Amino acid sequence: MIPIIIDKRFCGPPDSGNGGYSAGIIATNLPFLPEITLRAPPPLNQSMQLLVKEDTATLVDGDTLIAEAKIADFQLNIPIPITFEQAIKAKIAVSAYESSPFQSCFVCGANRAEGDGLNIRSRTIGYQKVAAPWIPFASLGDENGRVKAEFIWAALDCPGAWAIQEETQFYLLGRMATKIEQSVKVGDKYVIMGWVIATEGRKTWTGTAIYDEEGNICAYAKGTWISVKQK
Repeated sequence: MIPIIIDKRFCGPPDSGNGGYSAGIIATNLPFLPEITLRAPPPLNQSMQLLVKEDTATLVDGDTLIAEAKIADFQLNIPIPITFEQAIKAKIAVSAYESSPFQSCFVCGANRAEGDGLNIRSRTIGYQKVAAPWIPFASLGDENGRVKAEFIWAALDCPGAWAIQEETQFYLLGRMATKIEQSVKVGDKYVIMGWVIATEGRKTWTGTAIYDEEGNICAYAKGTWISVKQK
């Protein structure tokens, strides 16, 4: 068993871990490329146990199942990126961020200071399609200046939710799978895009991707979001 603790800094909702970060922490401890399903809100500042098998894993908090992982492969139709400058100029939905119930979210929270949260503020660039500029800060990197995998998973989380663009509801991440194609480096310029793939009932499937300045795909993810409440 591997102990897993999610520091309160890495929250999504105020009292639980950001979904992408939590899934990423699990993934970094696995010997296979996983799809992570979140079964309960990951608690903060609390030791959980990750039980790893050959091609599956479970994260538990005592008797509570927090997450499951299974070996997975997937493909996405990934859109052509906009440029970093275009992402900066795109209109940010300030009112949406101010009314979000997740003001302290590590990835997109409006109350996070620069250098504390990722400050990935998605901007609308089309119907159910968003983009955000991103320059990873130093503490996200390893000794070689490469952004750690759990932060790449986190960065690929919230833009998926913001792509849904449903003003009367909010969404929580239910499932996520991520592929990292090349290193994301501290201090470099990136564009993150998010788009809706399909919706059925309370579930919405999204794609997200990180591109470098040349438009190369660094990482991408497929997320399943659950509509949990009307505002």
